[in-house]
This record gives sequence, C-alpha cells and structure tokens, in this order.
Amino acid sequence: FINDFLKRELDNYLHRNTDVAEIIEKKIKQAEYERKAMAGVKKLAKERAKKANLHNKKLRDCRVHYNDHKKEERHETTIFITEGDSASGSITKTRDIKTQAVFSLRGKPLNSFGLSKKIVYENEEFNLLQAALNIEQGIDELRYNKIVIATDADVDGMHIRLLLITFFLQFFPELVKEGHVYVLETPLFRVRNKKETHYCYSDEEKQIAMEKVGKNPEITRFKGLGEISPNEFKHFIGKDIRLEPVILGKENKIQEILTFFMGKNTPDRQKFIIDNLRVEEEIEL
Repeated sequence: FINDFLKRELDNYLHRNTDVAEIIEKKIKQAEYERKAMAGVKKLAKERAKKANLHNKKLRDCRVHYNDHKKEERHETTIFITEGDSASGSITKTRDIKTQAVFSLRGKPLNSFGLSKKIVYENEEFNLLQAALNIEQGIDELRYNKIVIATDADVDGMHIRLLLITFFLQFFPELVKEGHVYVLETPLFRVRNKKETHYCYSDEEKQIAMEKVGKNPEITRFKGLGEISPNEFKHFIGKDIRLEPVILGKENKIQEILTFFMGKNTPDRQKFIIDNLRVEEEIEL
C-alpha cells in the first residue's frame, strides 16, 4: 500500500514538475556514466594508490596529521600546494616539520571542469594529490586541516589557483564547504633601508612602508615565491601567516560557477572580464 501510494504521488509530482524530472534524469544518467567509467579504471586506481602510499614523490610530509584524533596539534596541520620545485624548496626548508607539509606541482594542473572522476586516477598529479590528502573514500580521514594553495602572485599563479579550486569543487566540494581550502597571501614588495625591513602585500602597504623608511628606500618586487629566501619565507608561514579562505556561499551553485569561469568563453564571460578589467601601471622610483 505504502509503495503504491509513493509511486503514484511521485509519478504525479514529476509529471507536474518536468524541470525537476529533467534534473533527476540528468543526475541518474551522469551517475551511470561515471559508474561505467570508474569500472574501467579500478585496476589502474589500485595500482597507483599502492605506489602513492609507498612513496609519494610530490609530498614532503609532516609528523602530525588531522586524522590523528588524539593529537592536540591536529587542527594546526597544513599542507602547502606549490608550483614547481623552486617555490616548494623555500617552504620546505623553513616550514614547521611537525605540522606543515608541502606538495609540489609540476607546472599547471589539468583543467578538470566537465571531466569524470576517472581523471583523478589517470592523471598522475591528481592521483598523488588525492593520496596525499587521503580523500579517495571521502574527507572523514583528511590528513591536513588546512589545504593551502601557494602560488605566485602573477597571471600564471592566479591561473593555477583557479585550476586547483576547480579540481576541489568538481570532485571534492565538501573540502571547500567545510572550510579546509585556503590561498596563501605572500608579499608583493620588500621595502628596506639599512635599519629596517617591511614586507608589503599591496601598493597601499608599500606606500606606507616607503614613508616610514624615508629617503632612498631599497624596493624589491617579488615576482615569484622562488625569489623569496627561506630565511624570509619563515615570516610568511609562521604565526603571522595570511590566509584567504575559499568560501562557497549557500546561494552559490557549484556547476553554475564552474561553467561560467572554467567552461566555454561565452559572451557573458567576455563582458564580465571587460567590466572588471584592471590595468596596473609600473611606477619608476
């Protein structure tokens, strides 16, 4: 009786609300497609997971992990995802080995928008990153409380940030929803004289530092993380670390966001870029 009632009411509801029926049908077909696709990579997944567990060549691990539930420092655990060996080298040399790990990317990761989850296993870097975070079966046993994207503050670095955020939103949205994903803020300028040094994260901070230092300041523009020495880097990932959380509002729909920013270059996106275009001029001092 109950089954017949539910079947009849659901059938009537879906006939009255065809838009909902189409969404459900689309999700069922997508789930079936992914199930078949994943079946074809199970063997590959097991082989790569075994290799990753034995030796993850991209990871410089720390001693305490977020899933060490008896450790007080578990909430301090952080993994920095960097671009290239140069940037990872500075962080690795100056990090707190107890709670800070480093994962080094090789160049730009793949744009995973619109791809099925099998790409996580077929792409070596994605597979190693998934293994490092320990999130293949979900985020309950996540190894690091904070996942920090640490890229250069230039166009390429911004692009890599977007690609990594796309990866997390596409396949592991709970990491973002539960507040585990951050972007590392690093200084753009160093202003100093013989007596004092100031690290500046914006043009406004640079102007203030120049006024404090006085005449003839030495100004350095950091173009990449690799240009910052380990001795300097320790200030930026220590107690004064600046992190920008990646936030997904309740009203935001993941698929719409990814389609707009990472999908085809539509007229709407072109207009958005033009309306928000900002040109920065280099000022000679």
